[in-house]
Amino acid sequence: MSSIKVVGGEQLKGELKIQGSKNAALPIIAATVLNKGITTLKNCPKILDVLHMIKILEELGCKTKWQGNTLFVDSSVITSPSVSEESVRKMRSSILYLGALLGRCHEVTIAYPGGCSIGKRPIDYHLNAMTKMNVTEEFLNDGEIIHCYTNEIVGNDIFLEFPSVGATQNVILAAALSQGTTRIFNAAREPEVTELCSYLQEAGARISGKGTAYIQVEGVKELHDVTFTLMPDRIVAGTYMTAIAATYGDAVLTDFPVGKLDAVIRILRKAGCSIETYENNVRVYCQKKLQPIEFIKTQPYPGFPTDMQSQMMTVLCLADGKSTIAEEIFESRYQNVEELRKMGAEISLESSENKAIITGVGRLHGTVVKSHDLRGGAALVVAGLAAEGTTIVQGATSIERGYEDICRDLSALGANIRYCSENAS
Repeated sequence: MSSIKVVGGEQLKGELKIQGSKNAALPIIAATVLNKGITTLKNCPKILDVLHMIKILEELGCKTKWQGNTLFVDSSVITSPSVSEESVRKMRSSILYLGALLGRCHEVTIAYPGGCSIGKRPIDYHLNAMTKMNVTEEFLNDGEIIHCYTNEIVGNDIFLEFPSVGATQNVILAAALSQGTTRIFNAAREPEVTELCSYLQEAGARISGKGTAYIQVEGVKELHDVTFTLMPDRIVAGTYMTAIAATYGDAVLTDFPVGKLDAVIRILRKAGCSIETYENNVRVYCQKKLQPIEFIKTQPYPGFPTDMQSQMMTVLCLADGKSTIAEEIFESRYQNVEELRKMGAEISLESSENKAIITGVGRLHGTVVKSHDLRGGAALVVAGLAAEGTTIVQGATSIERGYEDICRDLSALGANIRYCSENAS
């Protein structure tokens, strides 16, 4: 399924359940190797990134099986602490096996990770932290392969220059079975980091400070079997909120991660959307002309998430005035700009400050565009929903990395959308 065909003009209406969280599932799947037994993950999304992480588990010697959206992992036996270069190149989150395998096996061989082309995203923070925890690092194959080993993970104070989500998670994973106590300063506060801590706590880890910039992990000797239900995906929820806004729709999103999308809800309300939150449901409806937002800056949580920047840009293309977005996290998040221009958007870039100035045009028109990354592809689907005529989003495989079935979901809200072949018209 290489393309998505969208016929715009339909207002999204109805009710839709939000899938389980991609960014919570990936570190927890890596964390399952820390337990010499069975882990049961409920509400696990069947998406490409999850399938890639499972493939790595199986390469390591673990056994997995699905029952609906419940994933069972038997990590009783690890036959190898090596992650194949092919698997690592497919997705960046594979680097989470660095901390997990060091914690379980005291050794790991892993390549530099791949993933979306949204920026450099170096792993220096991860590696620097590991060396402070009594880990020796070797670089093989001209630096392309990392071999790390230790006789024992030893807790230490880790000061992160930037609150990196991946680095925070890798330190937690390595520290869970360590000797002594690890204190992480300037830790990432994202809900998915908190979710990893909650999973590990239920499996027997000793962690305090989750959800704050200071996390403490006191090493334990072993973890135990656990059944854990993953939180709803806040970026999928945010994406569908922007889709409802862009089509001036009225829909209810159930199993919504209430309290974890406040920055996005705040901006959408400023843009003219009405949003009503209930215990775990949210109603989104937009009955008046979308308004511009003077300035949005992407920031670590609880700021506006970089993973929602592309989708919000699409919404602002339809607003009545000029908006500015500053991308502070990844330097290559503006690959969608040229695609949106093909649809009639007016966007100028100030590359020196990584800013995009969007002048609303009120209406986009359908054409053939290309998805360059996961969230950018979803944002182009949102643009197609709001556009006049037909939009073909090529490279839809990137969207399947994070959305179980974006066509199924949006069709449930009345969208005219389907997967199609690359050359469909």
